[in-house]
Amino acid sequence: MYEDEKLVCEDCGAEFVFTVGEQEFYAEKGLVNKPKRCPECRKKRRMNNRRHRKMYDAVCSKCGAQTQVPFRPAPDKEVYCKECFSKMAES
Repeated sequence: MYEDEKLVCEDCGAEFVFTVGEQEFYAEKGLVNKPKRCPECRKKRRMNNRRHRKMYDAVCSKCGAQTQVPFRPAPDKEVYCKECFSKMAES
């Protein structure tokens, strides 16, 4: 049903392949538009968006360290620093 498709990045003009696997993933998620950017430009764009996020001060519920999170902490919810969150995800 799907075939690899060559597309041109709207940011850098490079050709990239929209693979069968990616097309299946897009269809599974209900995404109807093809990607406009190559994987490298998509990655750069995501990183740039992360740098401009508003960060909120918080105290880690596990170790008590001061940290920052990209969401407004709710008083009744636990918040973890990167290190504690990573350790919990590994478990």
